[in-house]
Amino acid sequence: MQLFWVRFLIIKKVSKMEKYKCMLCGYVYDPENGDPDSGIKPGTSFEDIPDDWVCPICGAGKDQFEEGLW
Repeated sequence: MQLFWVRFLIIKKVSKMEKYKCMLCGYVYDPENGDPDSGIKPGTSFEDIPDDWVCPICGAGKDQFEEGLW
């Protein structure tokens, strides 16, 4: 039963790994790459990025990003 929950949590985490696009400049945050220049490791979901993180191109806050439905 524990193995089931581990697999479930891994799948749930992977499904949250969506790309997010800055609506001001078009920069796309890809969790597979992270943002190493800002200290965000590859594999970090957008939700797990600190709230004070800003777009590396234009400086927009996280609230200016939209999930990959564009």
